[in-house]
Amino acid sequence: MRPKLVVGNWKMNGSREFTASLLSGILEGLDGNAAACAVCVPFPYLYQCEQLLAGSAIAWGAQDVSCQPSGAYTGEVCAAMLAEFGCRYVIVGHSERRAYHGESNELVARKAGAVLAAGLTPIVCVGETLAQREAGETAAVVGAQLDAVLELLGKDAVGRFVLSYEPVWAIGSGKTATPAMAQEVHAQLRAQLRACNAEGAEKVQILYGGSMKPENAGDLMAQPDIDGGLIGGAALKAADFLGIIRAAGPRI
Repeated sequence: MRPKLVVGNWKMNGSREFTASLLSGILEGLDGNAAACAVCVPFPYLYQCEQLLAGSAIAWGAQDVSCQPSGAYTGEVCAAMLAEFGCRYVIVGHSERRAYHGESNELVARKAGAVLAAGLTPIVCVGETLAQREAGETAAVVGAQLDAVLELLGKDAVGRFVLSYEPVWAIGSGKTATPAMAQEVHAQLRAQLRACNAEGAEKVQILYGGSMKPENAGDLMAQPDIDGGLIGGAALKAADFLGIIRAAGPRI
């Protein structure tokens, strides 16, 4: 059985006061035997997270990264910089990066490689739009997104990254894939990983990232290939985030 993982993606939300208040609330309510959890915060708050969360059960990370190790790339942040602030996780290929910044499957794969090279864990996001789902293209779209990562990084990388399935049509819309719908895609992703590296595939945590809430988290994470959640809006409220962590069950 794979351990569950619940990751909060704060997106472009927060302030120093908000960060202190939210993290304090999560720390106060977190059970000592809770499932593994993390928060991925805007770059300016990484130092604050390091100060507030060091020595706690909550890991932290970033929401994006450059594929370059250093150099003349104004405005970019490399993986080595994130490592200096104690990051464990880095989200790559989130649907909003793909949609608003034109990130290709190949660029996402390069970013994942940069994260691994720095000794951190990429959370690789894949997912389809509503139009793609209605056209019956879900399997082809998410398959191509994952293939780009596997082709660039190779079979030895399987088991060293986290995967997150985020149906784009469910993000922030209040719509959620049913547990059966989500499990179908998660099972396809697991099979694709097995075809590349059977042993490593069993270690990969595949998170669900489409409007998971305390009310539906238990049913979603009860599915055999749903190993946790990448949480957006519900991660901005301590009570909701803690509710999802509790739904994940005890740490194993």
